Amino acid sequence: MSKEKKAQHREFVQSVITRMNANSFQIKGLMITLVAAFLGIYASNSNITFIIIPLPIVLLFWFLDAYYLQLERKFRGIYNDICDLNTDQKKTTKIFEMNPTLYSGKKFNYWDVFFKSPAISPLYLSVIIGLIILYFYIKCSCH
Repeated sequence: MSKEKKAQHREFVQSVITRMNANSFQIKGLMITLVAAFLGIYASNSNITFIIIPLPIVLLFWFLDAYYLQLERKFRGIYNDICDLNTDQKKTTKIFEMNPTLYSGKKFNYWDVFFKSPAISPLYLSVIIGLIILYFYIKCSCH
């Protein structure tokens, strides 16, 4: 594989990684915006259901964010193969091959990303727990 083609292949993979990262960032921002909007609606009319409505929305965004992070990890695996950084057997061997399905295992497992990723789990868990605590606090203080 020529150095020029290898460099171009790295650029293609890096652009995909950057796009996945940007999608993940936008998902987090949109989730926080939606939760803030529902809390604003609650503040204006004091209907407690507007604190619970965002819970499934936050969960949906968590699933979507984990998917993008899993894809990003798989493309990082491709990038590492191109750069000869993997200590394991290379999975990407052809020039301009970008097949994320070749990458599986613990590091690339969806549920491992969903539950154990320090990039997403603390954020989504804290929002969900915060909404639940707020709901019960307001519910108990109203009676």
